[in-house]
Amino acid sequence: MWIYEKKLQFPVKITRPDARMAKIMIEQYGGCDGEWGAAHRYLSQRYSMVTPEAKATLNDIATEELGHAEIMGTIVRQLMQGLTKDQIIEGGLEAYYVKHGVGVYPRSAAGVPFSAAAFQSKGDPITDLYEDMAAEQKARSTYEYLIDLAEDPDVLAPLRFLREREVVHFQRFGEALEIARDHLNQKHWFFK
Repeated sequence: MWIYEKKLQFPVKITRPDARMAKIMIEQYGGCDGEWGAAHRYLSQRYSMVTPEAKATLNDIATEELGHAEIMGTIVRQLMQGLTKDQIIEGGLEAYYVKHGVGVYPRSAAGVPFSAAAFQSKGDPITDLYEDMAAEQKARSTYEYLIDLAEDPDVLAPLRFLREREVVHFQRFGEALEIARDHLNQKHWFFK
């Protein structure tokens, strides 16, 4: 059913620690519109889909989002690796450090821990697919904002890759929406 390849979907090789960037990058790991939320939203919603194609789309994208969480976690970890005490303080990462050291913990850039309350699963395939399309647009926007704030080419490359994947996911959810809508608009016959 599912095979985990023990490598990142996109290579991350950050060589310069940067506490300021680590503090904001955590947003796409565990923030309300981040990769953790996306993966769990889609895995939860797949059970309410009305066609095998829509279920498969949610399952495929959910597992890819887990891979994106892995990329973002790697970025955060590499940005924190080798930070000095002064860099942690100057980057505003001291509260995070006191709670988690240089471990990667799902939370927003503002410090709000990940919560399933950030996403929705209504049980209506049309509603959920619109929710998913909006989620992908929010993630794309967040990646663009992170790109605006990044300067290191080693950070920019994976962010650009992830932004493009959000565009593809938006398109795939649009296709799933049409498939689900067509299915729901068909006349269904039930025989005894």
